[in-house]
Amino acid sequence: MRNVQGKVEICGVNTSKLKVLRNEETMELLRRTKEGDKQAREELISGNLRLVLSVIQKFSGRGENPDDLFQVGCVGLIKAIDNFDISQPVRFSTYGVPMIVGEIRRYLRDNSAIRVSRSMRDTAYKVMQARERLMGQSQREPTVEQLARELDIPREDVIFAMDAVMDPVSLFEPVYSEGGDTVCVMDQVKDQKNTDERWLEQIALKDAVDRLGERERHILALRFGEGKTQMEVSAEVGISQAQVSRLEKNALKSIKKNI
Repeated sequence: MRNVQGKVEICGVNTSKLKVLRNEETMELLRRTKEGDKQAREELISGNLRLVLSVIQKFSGRGENPDDLFQVGCVGLIKAIDNFDISQPVRFSTYGVPMIVGEIRRYLRDNSAIRVSRSMRDTAYKVMQARERLMGQSQREPTVEQLARELDIPREDVIFAMDAVMDPVSLFEPVYSEGGDTVCVMDQVKDQKNTDERWLEQIALKDAVDRLGERERHILALRFGEGKTQMEVSAEVGISQAQVSRLEKNALKSIKKNI
């Protein structure tokens, strides 16, 4: 890739002059391509190079040659054109983008320095082939369950195989941008355990427990901390089971009230 007087060239293509097709134009060219019109196929490829360009931007900063990624992405685009079913009510870009991404990921995986076991790699190949096959049938991204049924393998095997050949994603990688506000991967990752709300709840619970008497705290510790029955607590504390039950209920009621 090179920059000539402010115009970016990839594989000798001036990206500033790339044509953008409307959806209606794309569908018409797809129809003609399916009928064997080679000129329409060439127009369709050149008219969707910006789609390839937008996809490879997501893989920037990984030390890969942009020209190589662009060429690999074009292979995915051509596969998408050849396999797209015009009878399905799906936009071409919805089908094309995953095909382009899949082709680039396959290239990155094959050129990765990280070693993956042969059996895991073979399973990943089968999963990706099944993915393309199912996408060709429904024009939609298949679920993990659909892939598992297609290959007659456990769901976990599909997940492990794909994870093994998946490229790491930066927490700072943008996933959405609108009006200048960019949402990164880290914004999509939520910690359900260490939230501010959970932290405040723990403080409130500790404060409510501290307000109990020593015997009530001891009973709750035995019951819920050590998992003992009321009869076992009764024997250890030296009071009746009925008294343990009453003290436990009163303690829980007090905690709920104070929280």
